[in-house]
Amino acid sequence: MKGFIRKAAAVVCCAAGLGGLGCYTYHDLVDPCYPERYNFQARKEVVASYSPQIQNGHVLDQTVWNYDFETGTDKLTGGGLEHLAAMARRRPQPDTTVYLQAAQDVAYDPARSDELATKRQDIDSKRVVAIQKFLIAQTGGRRGEFQVLIHDPSEVGVTGIWGANENTKMLDRVQGGLQTGAGGTTSGGAGVQTGSAPR
Repeated sequence: MKGFIRKAAAVVCCAAGLGGLGCYTYHDLVDPCYPERYNFQARKEVVASYSPQIQNGHVLDQTVWNYDFETGTDKLTGGGLEHLAAMARRRPQPDTTVYLQAAQDVAYDPARSDELATKRQDIDSKRVVAIQKFLIAQTGGRRGEFQVLIHDPSEVGVTGIWGANENTKMLDRVQGGLQTGAGGTTSGGAGVQTGSAPR
């Protein structure tokens, strides 16, 4: 049976060629798109696994937080104005869906606990109007109407020490070690370091 398929394909090819039908190889008859078809499918599966993470990150990036307002009010702080202005200047065009963190800076009164939700809703609605007014003024109405959706995520971030350390390593020099079969590193056990990055 060794070589049978190849020989049979050659016979079919020659017969088809004599008949004016053209010549096809085994590869053309079985799957002419191998392996590209399967590589494409594998890439789509890998990208799809990142899609929820990318979307969640974008939503948080588009979120106006409680600290962007003066405590318990709908007045935007200087940082809040800059945050919204950066959203309005995104390229190639800004995302007109903006998210607002539900007001968590409302004082809680145990004697009037039933009023907390009402106060929160009142401040949220005023903050939505404040955001829309600023974005329309910032863009001159060129981007149409901005939609503001309220959600209640927990704030994300890293500690200042960790962030500063990572930033310093990224800008200063790259560090790393090359593993050997014995579990050590090359160059006599010393880590491999490159020179300082150009500034």
